[in-house]
Amino acid sequence: MSFDTLAPHYRWMEAVLAGPRLQRARTAWLDQLRDCPRILVAGVGHGPFLPALVRRVPHAQITAVDSSMRMLRQSLRRVGSLQANITFVHARLPEWTPTKNYDAIVTHFFLDCFPPEQLARVIDVLDSAAMREARWLVSDFALPPHGWRRTRARAIHWLMYRFFRVATRLPAHRWTDPSPLLQARGYQLLGRDESEWGLLRSDCWTRSATDVR
Repeated sequence: MSFDTLAPHYRWMEAVLAGPRLQRARTAWLDQLRDCPRILVAGVGHGPFLPALVRRVPHAQITAVDSSMRMLRQSLRRVGSLQANITFVHARLPEWTPTKNYDAIVTHFFLDCFPPEQLARVIDVLDSAAMREARWLVSDFALPPHGWRRTRARAIHWLMYRFFRVATRLPAHRWTDPSPLLQARGYQLLGRDESEWGLLRSDCWTRSATDVR
């Protein structure tokens, strides 16, 4: 899987095809990171989340990981002159081994890139770097449970996965809900925002019993 060929085009593609919708999903739970001094952003992509994160948590130590060097360069340019403590890591999950522990894990439109067996390994790697009461933010394209919303979402999923499998050799054929895998590792769902009739889902998970609502 490589997003290098799409990296120069990803920004305008998102703007044209999704407008501000994906960024709203990414930042839905941003305030829940305000007390997190060490944050891991896995699958940072072209980096639209980073400026918002730096402005909200300016003193955080941030590690941004992606398998695409061109995407990391896009992320670096987005941060620009912002005063930020960001370490960019060119690495592929689940092969990458974290060397630090983090108070928060962020995976925006990343976990939906993996088939079930690989997804479990990716979550294990990220979980191994999470502090005991870490927050975990997840944004994904999801499938509503039933009705016309599910039919609509399935059609969109089919188009997206077909495109990305051709363009990037994406290993996943379809979306795998990461919720059971997170629950099995002791995480609790503290909040969920859905938009676009259930197509977009933003979750805040933690192993702490604190209710964010």
